[in-house]
Amino acid sequence: MSHHRNLLCAGPISIGALAVLLVAVVLAAILTGKYPVTLGDILAVVVSKATGSPSGVAPNVETVIWNVRLPRVGAGILVGASLAAAGAVYQGLFRNPLVSPDILGVSAGASFGAVTGIFLSLSVLAIQGLAFVGGLAAVALVYAIGSVVRERDPILVLVLAGVAIGALLGACVSLLKVLADPYNQLPAITFWLLGSLASINRADLLSILPAVIVALVPMASLRWRMNLMTLDDEEARALGVETRWIRIVIVAAATLMTAAAVSVSGIVGWIGLLVPHVARMFVGPDFSRLLPTSMLIGAAYMVGVDTLARSIAAIEVPLGILTAAIGAPFFLYLLLTTGRGWQ
Repeated sequence: MSHHRNLLCAGPISIGALAVLLVAVVLAAILTGKYPVTLGDILAVVVSKATGSPSGVAPNVETVIWNVRLPRVGAGILVGASLAAAGAVYQGLFRNPLVSPDILGVSAGASFGAVTGIFLSLSVLAIQGLAFVGGLAAVALVYAIGSVVRERDPILVLVLAGVAIGALLGACVSLLKVLADPYNQLPAITFWLLGSLASINRADLLSILPAVIVALVPMASLRWRMNLMTLDDEEARALGVETRWIRIVIVAAATLMTAAAVSVSGIVGWIGLLVPHVARMFVGPDFSRLLPTSMLIGAAYMVGVDTLARSIAAIEVPLGILTAAIGAPFFLYLLLTTGRGWQ
């Protein structure tokens, strides 16, 4: 009972502390770069854009803050929060701590869509659109297969279908890489598959923000039912939860959120797998606290890693490399030092 009371107290405190941490990481990210800016510059530019008055800041400094660093930091917040939220949803829904947002093939579908766009030399907007549609289509195909196979455990069928479709789409991506122009298309394909926020602009943020908000609504409104979805289907139905429809709605929301994120960032691994584990250590498994905590940690982690990616070397390090290099050892550390994160 005391442990439960401690978690209830720890939830709001942890969420508040993580919100402060996110603000600190965001400010550090905006200040960090080869072109120096100050906190006063940031405040002046933001106030100027909000009020329409002159900022008094040098035009080149204003451009760096408003057109380069703020959109990139905003994308880091959106992408990190989205992948972490989707990971928390999938892990609870599939009752498995090893599940990540790409378990149903959304990342493979997005990869195939984007690589197809690059292979056809389409515009950046078209590549992002194909990545978004490809991710949604892959999960729709997995769910269609799952609806046909009714005799077996629906969760197991979805996971196995996701693995199969993901492998098939991965083979298609490999084929396109073999056929691509090795001087122009292949480097662009490789760079996209490794993940980056280097070319983000405000239009990209505005293009994915509606999808993220729409996906977040059912996640938040069904948060209490998500706690019951961690039980066996029979137990959940006995408590009045329509498991089949809730699973469809939640999977659709998590897929929409993930597809929107990876359509602008490329494939960024480990966030959806690692962050929910860390969040459960802070606030426990209750989804009403786990969701906002995961989103805050995911946003801060993504912004921090992106800042590291553009500042540790003369050339920018792809995000997928850094998230794996940081995430894998930390995940092993969690695995070896605690067994309480999932229970």
